[in-house]
Amino acid sequence: MTVAVSIIVPCYNVAPYLDACLDSLVNQTMPDIEIICVNDGSTDDTPALLSAWARRDSRIRVIDRENGGQGAARNTGMDVAEGEYIGFADPDDYVEHSMYARLLEEARRHDADITACGYAGFFRP
Repeated sequence: MTVAVSIIVPCYNVAPYLDACLDSLVNQTMPDIEIICVNDGSTDDTPALLSAWARRDSRIRVIDRENGGQGAARNTGMDVAEGEYIGFADPDDYVEHSMYARLLEEARRHDADITACGYAGFFRP
């Protein structure tokens, strides 16, 4: 299976944030994505939440590994990614509903290897 974009989400003890992140990813306007969640040895409810999300949406793949840090988790995700492009999201982020479609459109229009976008910060009380 080849998809347009593989989105890699490195996860370590991020249960409080996962629902908002994954909700924003599964609701992208571009359905041609895979979401690779790499559980990096979490000891909280992260593994259970990831499993529940994977059961709800077939585009979500969960990979469990021993804790090795964010970089190692991202590399694990890249090793199995099948997308034409690779995107990254941190589990405490949520993204605009058309972000990956817009990035893909720009990459293809300009025959670019890399695209980037801005962000808006916020603080939770």
